Amino acid sequence: MKILFLTDNFPPEVNAPATRTYEHCREWVKQGVEVTVITCAPNFPQGKVYEGYRNRPFQKEEMDGITVIRVWSFVYKNEGALLRVLDFISYACSGFIAGLFVNCDVIVATSPQLFTAISGRLLARVRRKPWVMEVRDLWPDQLHVRKTVLWDLLDKQAMLSYRSADQLVVVTDGYVEKLAVKGIVREKIGVIKNGVRLERYTTYADDGQGLRSRYNLHGKFVIGYLGTHGVAQKLEFIIRSSDRIERDNVVFMFVGDGAEKKACIELAGELGLKNCIFVDQVTKEETLDYLALFDISLIPLRKDPVYLDVLPSKIFENAAMQNPILLGVDGEARRLVEGYGCGLFYEPENEKDFVDKVLFFYEQRDLLDSFRSGGKRLAADYDRSKLAGEMLARISSVVN
Repeated sequence: MKILFLTDNFPPEVNAPATRTYEHCREWVKQGVEVTVITCAPNFPQGKVYEGYRNRPFQKEEMDGITVIRVWSFVYKNEGALLRVLDFISYACSGFIAGLFVNCDVIVATSPQLFTAISGRLLARVRRKPWVMEVRDLWPDQLHVRKTVLWDLLDKQAMLSYRSADQLVVVTDGYVEKLAVKGIVREKIGVIKNGVRLERYTTYADDGQGLRSRYNLHGKFVIGYLGTHGVAQKLEFIIRSSDRIERDNVVFMFVGDGAEKKACIELAGELGLKNCIFVDQVTKEETLDYLALFDISLIPLRKDPVYLDVLPSKIFENAAMQNPILLGVDGEARRLVEGYGCGLFYEPENEKDFVDKVLFFYEQRDLLDSFRSGGKRLAADYDRSKLAGEMLARISSVVN
């Protein structure tokens, strides 16, 4: 079987969509599938093309047996709206053109962003191929914008994509219900949640002491966040709340980049905080070094009902590292973390609850091993190799 996969994020980018797609495709190749990925020059989130790449109309490489075709796109950093949309549309158009010349049996397109899915839908129609839509966010439902003519247009395109896809793959149970309410047949919706390539974590041996020395953190209790610094993460709430933690050896570390990074640094400076450390985005290989450094891993989102059906991929990565999790996401994510006993939930944007949970972790450090054991169990149940096999079965069903 030959799979053509459309995604605008792919390694060496280190965000969740890039990792999920790469790890699935890597497993499919191991099972004898020919996989071609059409993506763009790596540039997320700063909007700067990574060293060693150029933003050309066509580049081809091989990555762990995956044929990777990189097409031109209008490159822009991960902030704002208008120019980001231009970025999305340019990739969708370039990806569509490149996809016309790739031999395949089935097309898979992942959303968000929605324009990639639209490209996959149109390509499948022109090529007369079955296609699978992977739904990682519900657009435009999860966009923080007013319902305008543009919103209605995106909603119409999303519905056309949902209905025309031969199979839908969603990442949470809640999305099944949301799509069913929209009139999508349940039988063609499959849930393939996020997970981890377990072997990557079980073979990791560093204990983070090197980074502790670099940042002078010996004897410190480190609460860390690693990921995108965007509007959705509401990191300014964390920074303001950190000022309430009256423990000299509790430190907050923020690793990554994004639209709100500069504002976060400025806020910490204005408040005169000495317990906040900001680190620029690191490579995929370095992420485990920082996770090993964290005593507690922070997974926050802003307070919004739209996130009740979200399962951040950070849950699985930190569980695999056996890091106790401090989770600011209610709903399905909370049920998962509490069900495995791998972390504590705090109400998003509730300062008192957040501070109380931080202090509980700090003062009850003898209980941290039980949270680590819960994470180990969770990670074992969400091994990416197993999940990739389930998704491949879904894809194969539309070919057969």
